[in-house]
Amino acid sequence: MAKWIARVNNNSVTAQGSSSQINSSAFNSRAAEASGVSIIIPLLNEADNLPRLFNNITSLKPLAQQVLLVDGGSTDQSLSVAERLIKQYNQQLANKDSTIEWQIIDSAAGRAMQMNTGAAQATGNILLFLHADTQLPEDAISHIKQVLNQANSNYKWGRFDVRLNSRQPLLWLVSTMMNARSRLTAIATGDQAIFITKSLFEQIGGYPQQPLMEDIQLCKNLKGIAKPACLTLRVTTSARRWQQHGTWRTILLMWHLRFDYWRGVSAEAIKQRYYKTNN
Repeated sequence: MAKWIARVNNNSVTAQGSSSQINSSAFNSRAAEASGVSIIIPLLNEADNLPRLFNNITSLKPLAQQVLLVDGGSTDQSLSVAERLIKQYNQQLANKDSTIEWQIIDSAAGRAMQMNTGAAQATGNILLFLHADTQLPEDAISHIKQVLNQANSNYKWGRFDVRLNSRQPLLWLVSTMMNARSRLTAIATGDQAIFITKSLFEQIGGYPQQPLMEDIQLCKNLKGIAKPACLTLRVTTSARRWQQHGTWRTILLMWHLRFDYWRGVSAEAIKQRYYKTNN
């Protein structure tokens, strides 16, 4: 039967210097040998996306072992919507077997902090970091398990190809370029649903505690240890950023910000420019 562990207030991730470190003791020892996938989803005012997200997650075949919704201080109806959807899901499966364990976790704000906080509560041996506006393919879990758990596999982490949910030819090109760049550089973005073994995530200290480019830095840290599994299977993510701010304007801005980060500009300075440009 599906399980819902009520809201947890957990701040087991502590900042040390410029990065947020995962303490190995924070991971749940009762499931150290678990072989499932824990999906970790940072939330901040995502009430409108949650029904679509829940429909996607509960349609996966096989299901995830665990889903952790980590809220960073939403001021909309995100929490009440999530609680209602979990209750509905549990009622529908009252007489059926299900492996999903749901948790809603309160966290300090910041995507990196939220994802680290969720990872500290994960019971699966594989962590899948998913944005609330990104949809997984139905067989995502089986592909992740196959590539990470198969005998003699050298893969310990990876990502999906991405598709923007727009019919605009230019945004199709953006998706294609994102996938090609990621495959060439071994750097993924959060929109590509990064997955990683919990042991490796713990080894590198989790996501670096920074306000932007946390996914880029995570991949830089990871690729020095192991190459990523670049799945051709596609996740579908929202094109709202390009649609709201203009496609070419967003492309040029993101290129500029990534170049700045590459040449050593701090993530804090990049954040200030990003929000100044998009406000």
